[in-house]
Amino acid sequence: MTDRPTLGRILKELRSHRNWTLREMSERSGIPVSTLSKVENDRLTLTYDKLAQLSQKLHIPISELFAETESPEAVTARRSIGRVDDAVRVTTPNYDYYYLCTELRRKRMIPVLTRIRAKSLDEFGDLVSHSGEEYIHVLEGEIVVHTEFYDPVTLKAGEAIYIDSMMGHAYVAAEECDEALVLGVCSSPDEALMNSLMHIHEPANGETPRLGAEELGMRVRTLRRPAA
Repeated sequence: MTDRPTLGRILKELRSHRNWTLREMSERSGIPVSTLSKVENDRLTLTYDKLAQLSQKLHIPISELFAETESPEAVTARRSIGRVDDAVRVTTPNYDYYYLCTELRRKRMIPVLTRIRAKSLDEFGDLVSHSGEEYIHVLEGEIVVHTEFYDPVTLKAGEAIYIDSMMGHAYVAAEECDEALVLGVCSSPDEALMNSLMHIHEPANGETPRLGAEELGMRVRTLRRPAA
């Protein structure tokens, strides 16, 4: 016997804590009432995709939904070499993004090299947010990190920050730095994370086309290095 709670019990307790009916939880999560009812009564479990949907829609860590639904994952032996020459490049007024390892589909982490040119929040615009968490490591130059709930912090080469990506945030080059280079790793249970990031980074004037998740996952576009 195990003392670990079932997924059904976890959902019941969550719904009770938020004073929701099954229908209210269904409307908020996008999962049918009949399915939620069966899960709560331990007559049905949910796939990883549905757990990720619940996590995103109800704003709760996906780890809190794993109970008896957990099972050992098979070793996939996947690997991908991240070279800048093979990256997908997206250019915006503020940044140059180099999406690495794009031939791997359904990744849980999105590695991105970013050249930062924006020098202030006025130049950057509104803070951005998206699902998941992210780690930013400064490789060259110096940046100022602006976040929704904290004072700005300055990071030099070799320093890093880890944040909740749902919190509004922006990275700009420090005043004395013309340009900075950072390595970012974004992680989320949302399989459409890369497409979401591409949408966020799409230039307002539409000059650089946005690539869809399927295109990003199925082929690699060779980029040209910026002129010296």
